[in-house]
Amino acid sequence: MMSKQSLRELKKEATGHALADAAFELAIDRGLDGFTVDDIVQRAVYSRRTFANHFSCKEEAVATAALTFKSTKEAEDLIGDMSENTPLLDMLYHMMKMQMTADHFWKMRKLVSLSRRNPTLVPYILSALQRLKKSAQQILTELSHGRYSNEHIHLLVGAVYGAIQPLYDGSLDVSLPGESASETSEAISYEQYVDTIFNYLRNGF
Repeated sequence: MMSKQSLRELKKEATGHALADAAFELAIDRGLDGFTVDDIVQRAVYSRRTFANHFSCKEEAVATAALTFKSTKEAEDLIGDMSENTPLLDMLYHMMKMQMTADHFWKMRKLVSLSRRNPTLVPYILSALQRLKKSAQQILTELSHGRYSNEHIHLLVGAVYGAIQPLYDGSLDVSLPGESASETSEAISYEQYVDTIFNYLRNGF
């Protein structure tokens, strides 16, 4: 049975995501300078005080919308059937596939585009990505039950998430989830790219 504390945490997370999604939608519709915090809370049907409990400014809310990773419970549910002997790379593979959805990449591409016209958004995008990576590190640490050092987990997560970042601005020719590569394009699929990353990590460069 879920505890009252867990229920409160899930409710708080849901509120934060609702506010972030409202901010992101407004940014897409009007541009970053075309709306205020009042517009966000009105769209999400919350108060300014509730917004202030979650975010320091509208830029932080907009950037947070790209985090499709919802909670620790989501990760535990996804890979809860793995045995304690599951290799760390396999855990990380499933964790990353859960986080890096088509929706995540679509939002990140939009955020990168917005940030070119609004440089104040950049630190918040970087902070959001750091939170995504840190969440993966924390959950992998818990699920591996001390079989791997913190340094080992940190290095592997850093390598994988660092390899994904060039996909956000399109600097690598990779077709993202939900995209279909054109017949003339030489782009490899996202799945092929991810498999290449993990093959290198498993077998060496």
